[in-house]
Amino acid sequence: MITIIDYGMGNLRSVEKAFAFLGHEVMVSHDPRELERARGIVLPGVGAFGDAMDELERRGLVEPLRKAIGKGLPFLGICLGYQLLFESSEESPGVDGLAVLPGRVIRFPPGVKIPHMGWNDARFERPHPVLEEVGEGSFFYFVHSYYVVADEPGDCLTTTSYGIDFASGAARGNLVAFQFHPEKSSSAGLRILDGFARMRA
Repeated sequence: MITIIDYGMGNLRSVEKAFAFLGHEVMVSHDPRELERARGIVLPGVGAFGDAMDELERRGLVEPLRKAIGKGLPFLGICLGYQLLFESSEESPGVDGLAVLPGRVIRFPPGVKIPHMGWNDARFERPHPVLEEVGEGSFFYFVHSYYVVADEPGDCLTTTSYGIDFASGAARGNLVAFQFHPEKSSSAGLRILDGFARMRA
């Protein structure tokens, strides 16, 4: 069973319905104990970095998430759930992220329309199981005003251009995460979700 984390800040039903459409069993839960029983974990998210970390802390999910990632459980971060994997964000100064990947989240520079909203492509920086059935140059749906700067170039999985080139996806071990919304990205996004659901620890 794949567990979708409910911390009050995500489009959970869209993600749940996308997996169900693909024929994969999922559950939505805010119970830290469910992370120990899960075959995979999805952390979606929409909203502010600091508010999200507050909610994860309040529900006792921070350390269980770090533990699950550390032991190699398949993990998928989506949008804000991607940003939370890093150390900090300019959106919420002084707030620590999950810090399972080194790097930070910063605001797009002046001169580009914020938020970055709509369809854009993602260039693949290296092969990965979740991308095996996805065509190079596929378009995905984005909604965000901040982007990830990864400290380890090897963590970057996909790159997207919007005024600048930024890391729109990251992967390390069984952890994979994207700035865009696979559940809103038509067939290419569904292929990513299907690839993730087939990952094994």
